[in-house]
Order: sequence, then C-alpha cells, then structure tokens
Amino acid sequence: MNNRQPAPSVLAAEALQNLRDGNQRFVDADRCIDTYLSHTQLDEHIEGQSPYAIILGCSDSRVPVEIIFDVGLGDAFVIRVAGNVVAPSLIGSVELAAAKFGARLVVVLGHTGCGAISTTIDSMQSGDSEESENIGSIIDWIRPSVEKVMSENPGIDGQKLVNEAVRSNVRSSAESLRHGSDLLEKLIRDDGLVVVGAEYSLSSGLVEFFDGV
Repeated sequence: MNNRQPAPSVLAAEALQNLRDGNQRFVDADRCIDTYLSHTQLDEHIEGQSPYAIILGCSDSRVPVEIIFDVGLGDAFVIRVAGNVVAPSLIGSVELAAAKFGARLVVVLGHTGCGAISTTIDSMQSGDSEESENIGSIIDWIRPSVEKVMSENPGIDGQKLVNEAVRSNVRSSAESLRHGSDLLEKLIRDDGLVVVGAEYSLSSGLVEFFDGV
C-alpha cells in the first residue's frame, strides 16, 4: 500500500455534521434530492472513490446505513457485520478506506434491540453452546462487553442489560479501532482521523453519537 495518504476531501467534524443532518432528514421524511438522484451520476464514480465517512454497522436488516443517514452514491464506505464487531478483516477494511480513499471519520454504529447482543447474553446465561462455530466467534467478540456491563452493574438483567451491552459493545469496537491498528493510530495522531461510537434507535430512527465525539 502506498504510504502517502490522500488529502481528506471532508474533515471529520464536517463529515459528522453531514451524517447528523442526513439522519435528521431521514427522521423528518425529507430526503435530499441530490441523494435521491445520485444513482444517475454513475459515470462520476467510475475512476475512483472519495467517501467522507467510514461506517462500521450491524448487518441487521432494519438498519440500512445509507438510508438512515440519507447519503448518496460514493458518500460512505459502509462495512456491515452482525454485532458491529471488530475482527481483523474488519479493521483491514477500515484501514483501506482511511488510507487509500482519505475518509477521516469512522463511525461504529450499534442499534437498539440488537440480535447479536441478545444472542450473546442468552448464550452466557444458559451456558449452552448450540450455535455454530461461526456464530460462536461473533459471541466471543461480544462477550467481554457484556461481562463488563454485568461486573459494573451487579444484578442487571433483561432489557436494561441488553441496552447497556449494546453501548458497551460499541465502545469496545471503537477502542479496538483506535488502538488495535498501527496504521489507524498514526492516522489519528497525524492526519485528523476520528473514531466515534453511535447508536441507532429502531423506534425513533434517530442516531445518537455518544462515544468519542
């Protein structure tokens, strides 16, 4: 990979505001016409891409990232995986977008009612290992975040545990990106890369940025 970093087309603060504005449009059912028509400009993206944000979100079908942020073609480099976990290949995807395409904002996006979180909690509480090896690997990534919530809040259970674990898992993933990659650490230190954590509400459609903002 070329060591020269492309100049960011949009700084992190501006990118974050773009996402906030887009999410508010989504909530207000007032989609931007430029976003709506971006698919008519395919030729503008043939030679390359310069997304202004990298979004690592959950694969949940109710959280379509481009729609909830009202972004157009080429605006966001989107990575989706159950539980928004940060396995090595996911870190590599973020590195690629930040180093090669110049994006300077990374958002780890969790959401209320996350099935991966609930599955992890159920597995921990039941002690069963009925999931496949691959699903088990996702549970293993999420488990420390759930354990942290339980150790800090003795007796926590039910929906409150799920809610707190969602945010704990987002924070853990964000920290893994900030400190689990020499390349990302360098971009944070020297080139204005910012990693933030956020949560999407299934009931309201709002995204709350709560970590690293």
